[in-house]
Amino acid sequence: MGYLVRLLNADEIECRVSYINEKGVSLLLYKDARVDQKILDETFGAFGWKRSHQCIDGNLYCTVEVFDREAGVWVSKQDVGTTGFAEKEKSQASDSFKRACFNWGIGRELYSAPFIWIPADKAGIQKKDGKFYCTNRFSVKTVAYNSDREITSLAVINEKGQPVYRYAAADSEKDAGNRMVLSDRQMESLETELRRTGVTMGEVMDRYNIQQPVQFSQELYTKAMRALARTKSVETAKPA
Repeated sequence: MGYLVRLLNADEIECRVSYINEKGVSLLLYKDARVDQKILDETFGAFGWKRSHQCIDGNLYCTVEVFDREAGVWVSKQDVGTTGFAEKEKSQASDSFKRACFNWGIGRELYSAPFIWIPADKAGIQKKDGKFYCTNRFSVKTVAYNSDREITSLAVINEKGQPVYRYAAADSEKDAGNRMVLSDRQMESLETELRRTGVTMGEVMDRYNIQQPVQFSQELYTKAMRALARTKSVETAKPA
């Protein structure tokens, strides 16, 4: 078809706190469904794409179709959504749509994001009732990509505009000791397994004798994922 969606701008990338402890917080980068709609309109035209949802085996799928003007046919790509903690149906609908758009290439560059760790002195961490909370909000100030559509530099600021995180591919090569060896996508996969099994990040770190998530190596990540894969889901483990 010859279509190629553009890369995300910095103001189209959002940050959410993924993990928090007394030492700091990790962030995940994501895109909002409205960004997907905007880029679909830009790329294929307002009347050149459509979406639909189907329930298959109890899971909600989204199909995003775009019209191939040269061939005169609709081309579709589909993916399934995951369930959020609130508004289950709305969460699955939105998530399946965003995942289907990933299949069309929208925001796929986020898979190449480095692991983002904000130390406690820059994260505004507070403790209440035995739990840690982050009072700061974060946003992407700048982002750059290479010809392979991979993130090569990234700057994150807090709500006051103060820099809290900076990544550059060249920097990580010069300083292997501080390099974030896990990608955002890998951390997201790890967290998905933690939610499924009910195992906490703290328990995983204790098992592998590390103090912060940034100390995860590729080897430890592989070991942790293999161990979690052998662990029953929370729902399955519950007695009938």
